[in-house]
This record gives sequence, structure tokens and C-alpha cells, in this order.
Amino acid sequence: MGSARRPYVLLSAAMSVDGRLDDASPDRLLLSSPEDFDRVDAVRASCDALLVGASTVRKDNPRLLVGDPRRRAARVDRGEPADPLKVTVTASPWIDPELRFWHCGGEKLVFTVDASAGPLRAALGGLAEVVSTGPELDWARVLDVLGRRGVGRLMVEGGTSVHTQLLALDLADELQVAVAPLLVGQEGAPRLVGGAEFPGGPAARMRLLDARVAGDAVVLRYAPKERAL
Repeated sequence: MGSARRPYVLLSAAMSVDGRLDDASPDRLLLSSPEDFDRVDAVRASCDALLVGASTVRKDNPRLLVGDPRRRAARVDRGEPADPLKVTVTASPWIDPELRFWHCGGEKLVFTVDASAGPLRAALGGLAEVVSTGPELDWARVLDVLGRRGVGRLMVEGGTSVHTQLLALDLADELQVAVAPLLVGQEGAPRLVGGAEFPGGPAARMRLLDARVAGDAVVLRYAPKERAL
């Protein structure tokens, strides 16, 4: 029997002109314009699963849902759940079961490592299914499991570590970045990606798929796997 096809992996982020996903304060800095928030909601509605790293779940306490009732209804009309599967990844056994991520939307799935699987199942109870990828977090296995579960299109919404790992491993099929007209200028603020050895090295140029205006932001779409020197 052949293996299931892995999902199409779409990374999505909004950043400042100086490449920051947020500022260094405890409160979330809203980077996207209303037009871009609506665009992101439409992309969410087009996907089978939405993924964020556990650090983003802990820090931002997101609901990670499709917001527009018409888009939710259209999904149901297509025989899909109103909200995509929600996925997070964590090597740590600690995550707060009271966070909003667990208490709205439909199915939730947590990928973790062997040492943390038991404690996470105990902490979350029936709030989410917990799957271990082995002694270390294995992104290839994450995508294989999602593919076997029928996820054809996966939207990844951060944070820095998750985007960095998927790009460094050459597992991202598309990168969508909304550039907001802001300069954060704080050294402690998170970046779009961290330091890593990316395929092709610093001179490799990703193919630009599209560029468009969304309110006062510019949305850039790249194909990370299609690099040229």
C-alpha cells in the first residue's frame, strides 16, 4: 500500500517592515489591516487544518477559527466541518487546558515527543488527541500523519520557531507574508524566522507568485521550494 500524500503546506504571517511578528510587550500587536484579516480568514476557510506552535498558543491564546459565517456555512455545504482541524506541536509536557484553543471549534490534534505524550494526555483529557512523533519532534511524520487523515491543505500560522523549522527542512510549499507599514524596532520582538541553514544558502531566491495590496499592507506570496541562484 502506498503512503498517503502529504498536505500542501502554506505558511502565513504578518510582519512589520523590519521583519517583526509582534512587539516585545505582553499585549498582541495587530499588524494586519482589516482587509488582510479578511483575506486570512478566507485562506483559513480554504484549508483542511490550521497549525500553530504551542508557544503561540500559550502567548496569544488564539481561537484559530473561521470567522465569517458565510464561509463557515459554505464549508458545511461542501460536507466539511465549519472549522478546520486545529493542530499544535510541542516538545514540552506543559500546556494550559483552560486556553481558548481547546474550547472552541471542532477537532484538535497535538503532536509531541515520547516523553511528553503521557503528561499531555493527562492534562488535556478529552480536549484533544495527542500523537507522539518519537523521541524528537519529527516534522516529516507530522505531515505524514496529517496526510493519512485526509488533510490536503495545511495552513501554518506561526510562530518563529515553526516557520524556521519548516523552511529549513524545505517542507513549506508556499509562504504568504503581509508586510505592514510599521517599524517595531525592538530587539526582543519575535522575527518571521530565526537563524538556520536554509536550502540553497543566502543567495537562493524564492520564486514570487504574487504581490497585492490589502488595505495598507502588501501581501507577498512565494514558492520556497522553487529557488534559483
